[in-house]
Amino acid sequence: NDAEQVKPPVTAPATQAATFKLDSLAASVKLHYRVESNKFPYMVNSDLVWQRDELSYQAHLSYSAFGLSRVQISRGQIDQHGLAPERFSDKFRSEVAAHFNRERGVVTFSANTPELPLQPGAQDRLSVLLQLGALVAGAPHSFPPGTTLSIQTIGPRSGEVWLFTFGELESLDLPGGPQLGLKLARLPRKPYDQQVEVWLAPALCYL
Repeated sequence: NDAEQVKPPVTAPATQAATFKLDSLAASVKLHYRVESNKFPYMVNSDLVWQRDELSYQAHLSYSAFGLSRVQISRGQIDQHGLAPERFSDKFRSEVAAHFNRERGVVTFSANTPELPLQPGAQDRLSVLLQLGALVAGAPHSFPPGTTLSIQTIGPRSGEVWLFTFGELESLDLPGGPQLGLKLARLPRKPYDQQVEVWLAPALCYL
């Protein structure tokens, strides 16, 4: 009888522990984006205002189109894990918000959805992008392609653990000129999950 072929087990990417370093966190800056839609032929402008000192931070992301605007704001402290959000709000027509209660160790929501246990290093959907940049800037050679970072990521109504998998450095053709970007992807794990792709620019302190 022919020997049955045994396939090697499929292994998940290694999950990398990351250490935060305060001097790797980007200085206060305003970034201007041109946002393009792949569904309809239109463009909008967007601004990310990032402000920080040694103890606290605030990030403000806004964009608008056709008379409608959306604003996300994350504010909080800076601790040994990096950014420690206290409140994350998302306003489109009406505002919903998540509150990080570190004394109780939970996240609560203005939308009255169930509270969640708060994990160390937890971020919101805006602060996570800045936290990723700081973690990579602190040890840029510690994240080869295929490495995965696990971060509890809180939205305005719920939260879950997001896994960001590192790719390669890519050359991006941007309105301001060519820019190298280190690609990370958060791939869907369940039906209706949101796919997120991020490029961190080494020349811009990994913003």
